[in-house]
Amino acid sequence: MGHSLSIAVAQPRCTAHDVAGNAVAHAEAVRAAGARVVVFPEMSLTGYELDAEPIAPNDERLAPIVAACAETGTLALVGAPVPGPHIGVLAVRGDGAHAVYGKVHLHGSEAAHFTPGEPTVIEVDGWRLGLAVCRDTGIPEHAARTAALGIDGYVAGVVHADHEAEVHGERARRVAADHGVWAATAAFAGPTGGGFDRTSGRSGIWAADGRLVAEAGTAPDDFARAVFTK
Repeated sequence: MGHSLSIAVAQPRCTAHDVAGNAVAHAEAVRAAGARVVVFPEMSLTGYELDAEPIAPNDERLAPIVAACAETGTLALVGAPVPGPHIGVLAVRGDGAHAVYGKVHLHGSEAAHFTPGEPTVIEVDGWRLGLAVCRDTGIPEHAARTAALGIDGYVAGVVHADHEAEVHGERARRVAADHGVWAATAAFAGPTGGGFDRTSGRSGIWAADGRLVAEAGTAPDDFARAVFTK
């Protein structure tokens, strides 16, 4: 177990379907955050557009994020539709990208476009981080199955409407209470396609005792940063 892990939750500006432009915004967020791990919202590369084409890990449009991660030593956990197809997470490092997760609990019409994934843990500097995407965080079974794999933190990308700003905090506190782990949730701010003209922002990081330790505002391009300790 590493002594500490710096982590940020980012809410970059997003233009629906503009992967290249959104990748630039992600790269700017990586540089601004100055964290070992930066978590991004659900489908942050495409916007919440269920007909978006899956993003292959070798897609050249990811180059700005790869470059930013190489410069800063960051692991970026980027939301995107990925081959499967899944509503997924791309782990982007300085040497490239890999699809590491697919959303397990699909919601509504998502199931017509995507297939569910499985609970997944990634390891960063000795820290085991369980992955989640949006509705996953609202299903206690998901956190339980993920925690059973052995985790120190539970990190998620979500999209919530502006009137749902309290939802991801309530869910993060429940995960912390149930499993005694840190929780970090990146939420969209501003418009993101798919009918979400106004989203919640307020991405946050919660300690294992449920305390909110860092929170972003409601504006696009804001972020919050904290240090996981144990």
